[in-house]
Amino acid sequence: MVKWSDKERAIISSIFASLDYEDVGPKALSRCLIVYPWTQRYFGAFGNLSNAAAIMGNPKIAAHGVKVLHGLDRALKNMDNIVETYAELSILHSETLHVDPDNFKLLADCLTIVIAARMGSSFTPDTQLAFQKFLAVVVSALGKQYC
Repeated sequence: MVKWSDKERAIISSIFASLDYEDVGPKALSRCLIVYPWTQRYFGAFGNLSNAAAIMGNPKIAAHGVKVLHGLDRALKNMDNIVETYAELSILHSETLHVDPDNFKLLADCLTIVIAARMGSSFTPDTQLAFQKFLAVVVSALGKQYC
């Protein structure tokens, strides 16, 4: 079980309270697919992913990026039990979708970059520490089924 300080909880909550899901989600997922093109293999049914412009303009990618962020809301609401909260998603991604669990970390890194860029100087080292701890717990929970 992960221990969260009141400060960490407040930081993570404040990040999500100020997120523009319709902007951040698509940007984070698009960045992941562009920077790590091998991750595109899981999105073959999403249409044209032939170049960065196609990925960034793809409405299915944008919608899935928003969906991913809303999925993180579940972790935010269940910070004391993220592993159980993501048990079904872990099974889905491992047994049905066969997603390489390393891709969860890549997407988490891309999300961190997008949020840091939006927050600017407000993305302090303490903010980054709390946010990356949160994402590391989520990534671990999503990868639980692979163990």
